Amino acid sequence: MDQGAKEAATPEVPTAAGRVADRLAEAVEEIAGISDYRNAYKKQFCNLSRRINLLAPMFEELKESKDPISKPAVGALEKLSRALDSAKDLLRLGSEGSKIFLVLERDRIMEMFQVVTFQLQQALDKIPFDEIDISDEVKEQVELVHSQFKRAKERIDATDTELHTDLSSIYSMSADAKVDSTVLQSLAEKLQLMTISDLKQESIALHEMVVSSSGDPGKVIEKMVMLLKKIKDFVQTQQPEMGTPTNPRVLPSHGTTKTPIIPDDFRCPISLELMGDPVIVSTGQTYERGYIKKWLEAGHNTCPKTQQKLSSTSLTPNHVLRSLIMRWCEEHGIEPPKRPAQTGKPPSGCSASEHAKVVDLLHKLSSQNLEDQRSAAGELRLLAKRNADNRVCIAEAGAIPLLVSLLVTHDIRTQEHAVTALLNLSIFEENKGKIIVSGAVPGIVHVLKWGSMEARENAAATLFSLSVVDRNKVIIGESGAIPPLVLLLSEGSQRGKKDAATALFNLCIYQGNKGKAVRAGVIQTLMGLLTDPEASMMDEALAIMAILSSHPEGKAAITAAEALPVLIKVIRSGSPRNKENAAAVLVHLCNGERQQQHLAELQEQGMMEPLFVMVESGTDRGKRKAAQLLERMNRFLDQQKEAHGRAKAQIQAPIQGLVDESRDTTTSASTDT
Repeated sequence: MDQGAKEAATPEVPTAAGRVADRLAEAVEEIAGISDYRNAYKKQFCNLSRRINLLAPMFEELKESKDPISKPAVGALEKLSRALDSAKDLLRLGSEGSKIFLVLERDRIMEMFQVVTFQLQQALDKIPFDEIDISDEVKEQVELVHSQFKRAKERIDATDTELHTDLSSIYSMSADAKVDSTVLQSLAEKLQLMTISDLKQESIALHEMVVSSSGDPGKVIEKMVMLLKKIKDFVQTQQPEMGTPTNPRVLPSHGTTKTPIIPDDFRCPISLELMGDPVIVSTGQTYERGYIKKWLEAGHNTCPKTQQKLSSTSLTPNHVLRSLIMRWCEEHGIEPPKRPAQTGKPPSGCSASEHAKVVDLLHKLSSQNLEDQRSAAGELRLLAKRNADNRVCIAEAGAIPLLVSLLVTHDIRTQEHAVTALLNLSIFEENKGKIIVSGAVPGIVHVLKWGSMEARENAAATLFSLSVVDRNKVIIGESGAIPPLVLLLSEGSQRGKKDAATALFNLCIYQGNKGKAVRAGVIQTLMGLLTDPEASMMDEALAIMAILSSHPEGKAAITAAEALPVLIKVIRSGSPRNKENAAAVLVHLCNGERQQQHLAELQEQGMMEPLFVMVESGTDRGKRKAAQLLERMNRFLDQQKEAHGRAKAQIQAPIQGLVDESRDTTTSASTDT
């Protein structure tokens, strides 16, 4: 076996740097999954979580980097890992802890915020950013987060003082003391303890505190339980319909009957009853229509379950869940809950006649007649294109799940209409979440792979529209969308290439998608577009290459594709924006394993002068990139001069020795004479 084969057969052993990078990435991923922060500290918890999540690209790049990390850098990253563990514990307390406890222990919680913030700031202070292999863009982002932690350390916002005072006042009362109903109303609203679900969660949180105290709750927890009971009694007095949930009626049958346990997913989180008309809100949670409407009509603008702010009050019918509930009822001999009669009131944004037209089209869309489906999808496509009111009306009427179901149809025209209707609906910001929640992405990717050219173009445009929302970039990247986008960029029509390019650019802003694009062969495709004068894709190709060059696999692929001559040509004669992106690629290429080779080639091609011109007259970003390249080229020239001086000295040393020896011999001979 040759040496190369031996090396290939040896499994990689994770280094200390690799292990700490993995731990950091996992910690941030866990923190990103923590949500539902308690209302009293929501701003502080959300700010802490957001800042930590902005560090994720640094950890992803460190995981993928092949460059060694120095011991001091590893030590600094270990310190950051410990700081993230402390932050994770605090955020979990903010998500799962007792709301009452968090307010009563205000000073202690604020001190915890300050300690965690200081730990994170100190850890970032110690990281030698010049010694670790991360891109300039990520470095700038981390430096911004670092400065935010410094400012946050100096000033932590206090919670609602009135809430703390009122809660402390009742906490100090005896168990049988009477409390003003207006105070209880205020506490219930501010603590968001307005539903059975909220009260149950708070009760569980207090129970966990009892368990963690080895079963001895002590006076503090007992008083908090008493306080919760007062709030619960008040809420149930004010809202008796949110009391004990009613049981479903079992249909008569022979033999012994037993009421089956209703699956939690089939219960409304507000009423805890079996849902008859489940609808989805903008956070993706499902509720019984009647209860969530009461919640919204009472003036609330948050999701009762997650407590996230609702981006829209739109309610989308959950047809899939309703079908599952109906099937479950049938299997267990239970009379299905009846759907409340619809009032016929049109959704906001459209007239009664327009609403009636949309409802009629949805009936056709859900029919089994192919002609009806095709014509209805086509009309919805045109209506959604016309104006924003139509986009709201169509989505609120429940069209999105029906259109998604048609993405896999074998009828080419129906498929084109369905994907284009979704594209037009996605233009309205609030519809993006509904499209994602409806499970549309796999269907859109199916169209991207197998549809007609028009359908593929519009599927790519839809993915671009959806990827504007950051969390959707991850969902789309994991769906397998990137390889067919690269294929469309290579072989599509001019419009198809443009749509594919914009979608790829947006998706590759997320670090995790960059490697997928490189492995799908996007660099070779980009090189083809850069060298084809008739492609008219220079702007898009360079923008994508610039964003991929910060990734280790991207850098290696660009080097292997021998892109340097093309980039040099752009620097000399391209547009200002293209020069900027070409310089950004060169900066990354001149910061890797083959930087000496690349810098030597730039020097040979006389790139100093064009770069000086860019520094003087380029775009703002172009000026920065050109200045970075000039700095590295000057450093390279200095190193060459030093190396040349050392080599010259090494050559001259033996000659000087011979001269000195000859002089000594001559002097000796003269003395002898």
